[in-house]
Amino acid sequence: MISKITFPSDGLQLSGIVQTPEGMRPGERRPAFLVLHGFGGNKDGRGQSVIAEQLSQWGYVTMRFDFRGCGESGGERARILCLDQVKDTSSAISYMATRPEVDPRRIALVGSSFGAAVSIYTAGTDERAAAVISSGGWGDGERKFRRQHPGAEAWQRFTNMLDEGRRHRERTGKSLMVPRYDIVPIPEKLRGNVSPGSIQEFPAETAQSMYDFRADEMVDKISPRPLLLLHSANDSVTPTEESIELFRRAKQPAELHLFSEVDHFMFGEENPRVGRIVADWLARYFPLERK
Repeated sequence: MISKITFPSDGLQLSGIVQTPEGMRPGERRPAFLVLHGFGGNKDGRGQSVIAEQLSQWGYVTMRFDFRGCGESGGERARILCLDQVKDTSSAISYMATRPEVDPRRIALVGSSFGAAVSIYTAGTDERAAAVISSGGWGDGERKFRRQHPGAEAWQRFTNMLDEGRRHRERTGKSLMVPRYDIVPIPEKLRGNVSPGSIQEFPAETAQSMYDFRADEMVDKISPRPLLLLHSANDSVTPTEESIELFRRAKQPAELHLFSEVDHFMFGEENPRVGRIVADWLARYFPLERK
C-alpha cells in the first residue's frame, strides 16, 4: 500500500510517500528505510522510486520524502543547507517511529549522492538510525569539489563564485543565484537521470554549505550499527575516492563495493549485481527478523 503523507520538521511540513509491503499481519511491525534523494532532487526521482519499491518487495516499510525547499515540501525553494537536511532526516525518523507498522528501533537510511552524505552524517549524530546504505556519497565537501572542478582555472572559477556569493549577500541582503551545474557538474550524457522537477538554480550559500560539510567526521560514530558503501568505480559525478575515504574512516561493521558497470545514478540503472549485494548485506546485517 502506498500513502502520501506530511510530517513536521523545524516548523515546516515535509512531503513523503510511505510504502507498506504486502502480506503484513495485523499488528505486525517491520523494519523501515528512509529514502533520501540527491542534490536538488525529490522523492519522485527514478532512483528513489526504484530502491523504495525493491525494499518493499523484500518486506521493508519505506518512506521517500522531499527535503525542505525541494519537491512538494515546505521551506524556501532551493535554499538547501546541509545541516537543515540532517534535521529533516532526524524528523523523518521521529515520524516513522510513530507509524503502527514500523518497528521504531529499526529505522534505517538509504541515500544517493547528496542524500548519501546526509544519511551518513545523520546516523553519526542520531543513534536512532539503525543502519545506513550510501550510494555514490561523499565525506568532505571541499575535497569533493576540488575533484569535481579539476585544474587551476576551474577551481578558481568555483571559489570565485563562493566569494562573489558572500559579497553579493553583504551588498544586497539577497542571495546570488547559481546554476546547478556550476556547483555540481554532471556530464550531458547523464543529465537525463536528474529527477524531473529538480531545482536548476541555487543560492550561493547552498554551495558554501556543501563545501563546509564533513560527513567524514561522523562516519566512525555509526559503529556498531552497520554501514554499506556503494560507488561506481568510474563515477562521472562524485569522485570514487570519496567512498573509499569514508570506508577508511569507518569502524566495523562496514562494507565498500565498487562497480565498474554502473555510473553515478546506480539505483536507477537497476543493475542486478547491485541488487544481489544489497540483498545479501540486508540478510546479514539488517534482516526482517532480529537474529
